[in-house]
Amino acid sequence: MTTRFYTHEACLAHDTGPYHPERASRLQTILNTFDGEEFAALERRVPQPATPGHIALMHPAPWVEAVLNAIPQTGHGHLDADTVVSSGSGEAALVAAGALVEAVDAVANGEARNAFCAVRPPGHHAEQTRAMGFCLFNSVAVGAAHARAAHGLERVAVVDFDVHHGNGTQAMFWDEEGMFYASTHQYPHYPGTGSEDETGRWNNIVNVPLRPGSGSADFRAAIDDRVVPALDAFRPEMLFMSAGFDAHERDPLASINLVEDDFAWVTERLLDVARLHAGGRVVSVLEGGYDLDALAASSARHVGKLMEAAE
Repeated sequence: MTTRFYTHEACLAHDTGPYHPERASRLQTILNTFDGEEFAALERRVPQPATPGHIALMHPAPWVEAVLNAIPQTGHGHLDADTVVSSGSGEAALVAAGALVEAVDAVANGEARNAFCAVRPPGHHAEQTRAMGFCLFNSVAVGAAHARAAHGLERVAVVDFDVHHGNGTQAMFWDEEGMFYASTHQYPHYPGTGSEDETGRWNNIVNVPLRPGSGSADFRAAIDDRVVPALDAFRPEMLFMSAGFDAHERDPLASINLVEDDFAWVTERLLDVARLHAGGRVVSVLEGGYDLDALAASSARHVGKLMEAAE
């Protein structure tokens, strides 16, 4: 069994303009990192764009059409104050969601043990009918919904260790008994959601807010004391990771003080849960991370652990 690595050059064509933190150099840095010999065993795939039917699993079709129609042919546009789009943004967003769909298929069908989707724009802030926080479509939510619709899985889980709360994923999972969402995130911080009392209709949401200045011990306690026990009780049949690396101590957009070892550690802990309940079936997707050196080192440790689990 192998680790699949999904990426597409269209994701580099999503141009957010000068000085925007969610820039193409983030993905290019990751691609350069994974050109190294230690990642030669990665099984690399170029995904196809998600179909309208795939996106409609989580976003209403008229809204999807409206977003795609709002993509400018030249220059830049804004879907909100932070979410900049250009002529390549629509294809990039569809390809990002398509990577999740294909990764789910590969892992569910036993073609790969796990997968990492190195794509942009990120997705976890996108709500059903709202693009925000650099996100157009909620790729991880589309992937989770596809796992249930196409592969008959009853229980899927997303664990989000991005430093920002994934308000979009939470909103989409809120009323869904078979969908579980857990998040560790700086609080208070953008987008303002993610308090402990936000638990979902079926007690299927677990938020562990971290105060500014928190570090490794706080983060690891949050995972061990809150997230893992809730995951064990839920017994996911496939586990997704919203892998944001912006809780790193060098990241400019937040003030949580994690290091690369923490991202390797949380990956191992979640892989343990997946082995116990889900036959090791894991799909991970890039979310945030805005210091390029920290992003490269942290994503390398994360994918390295996925590869070890696939051996």
